[in-house]
Amino acid sequence: MRFDLSILVPHLGFLAKGAVLTVEACALALLGSLITGALVAIARTSAFTGLRRAAAVYVDLFRNIPFIVQLFFFYYGLPEIGLYLNAFVTGVISLSIAGGAFASDVIRSGILAIEPGIIEAAEVSGLGRSTILRRIVLPIALRTSIRPLGSILINLVLTSSILSTITLNELTGSAKIVAADTFRPFEVYAALLVVYASLTYLISLAIGRLHLRLNRDMAEARI
Repeated sequence: MRFDLSILVPHLGFLAKGAVLTVEACALALLGSLITGALVAIARTSAFTGLRRAAAVYVDLFRNIPFIVQLFFFYYGLPEIGLYLNAFVTGVISLSIAGGAFASDVIRSGILAIEPGIIEAAEVSGLGRSTILRRIVLPIALRTSIRPLGSILINLVLTSSILSTITLNELTGSAKIVAADTFRPFEVYAALLVVYASLTYLISLAIGRLHLRLNRDMAEARI
């Protein structure tokens, strides 16, 4: 068999649309994961026992159930009780909930790593708890957690390929259609390997640069 990537040329527009859909889904899922993770992390560091336990159950539940099972539950299960969501919305929500469980651990670690003196100084200044959380605790926790949060973003990108199982034509779903149309799965999936590897590598570089920049800014601020 002759390796021929030229068979992809007529399908580049279709594949590009799938790539854009992947980026959109992952961007929204990252936002959802950060919001969910921050709320759960706050709950897990709360003084209220019930809130801490509920947050811990959420994390344990969604970290220990295969993502595809969660996805099928939301897409195929919820309509049985009258809740209908399209494939894109279902994918974003599923990724956000699953990603939020992992993000909460990262953000919680960032919160616990903050020096007590910083919070005490804010309290002495007369700032309320909600203000301290919003303006001091969360910004510091997020800045110090850039690298592990970047790993979560990469995981979201890779996991998004599973969305093709609920008829969403993101990058992998589009590639499956092209492979079926051209009868050349080797070339199609070889190209897909390169695209995913390149995308995650670029994300890693961007996260590394952002981490260095934020650390430099924080170091300068201490000086």
